[in-house]
Amino acid sequence: MRLSLPRFPTPSSLPPLPARDLVALLQEYLPSPSPLLGAVDNAIPVPIKQLVAEAPLNRLFADAIKEGEFDEFEGRRIRLEINGGQPGITLGFWAGRLRVIEGKGEATIRGSLAAFKTLAERKQDPDQLFFQRRLVIEGDTELGLALKNLLDSLEWNLQLREFLFRTR
Repeated sequence: MRLSLPRFPTPSSLPPLPARDLVALLQEYLPSPSPLLGAVDNAIPVPIKQLVAEAPLNRLFADAIKEGEFDEFEGRRIRLEINGGQPGITLGFWAGRLRVIEGKGEATIRGSLAAFKTLAERKQDPDQLFFQRRLVIEGDTELGLALKNLLDSLEWNLQLREFLFRTR
């Protein structure tokens, strides 16, 4: 009697994995990019972060800033952080401009990279992200909720190429 082993499909005989499933598989088994992003974040001096982030943020929200929508945030500090504390960025509003600053915020909004991406791309209602605890506000929750409500009320669309390179 001859024993036969089961035949397993070879990679070339399998149909291609749909992109959605491939992304889910990679997210499940690849390590989190947060430690690497944290190391990069710690290595970048604040003046470089200011140079990279301030002008695009002020362009993105120029109309709202001009209309006084950010005035209630004058002199306040809010930190946006990826889970685990790094990377993160602390933003303030002074003299009619959003500023990248060093240090802690009065309020911290913390979540996964995916949650912030979903928020920025406006793919999901911000309230749902908070109710599902994908984004969390710590510290001065009133300040954090005021920012969330402001961003939710504004008409804005974050397209990376336009965000980084648009002039106005």
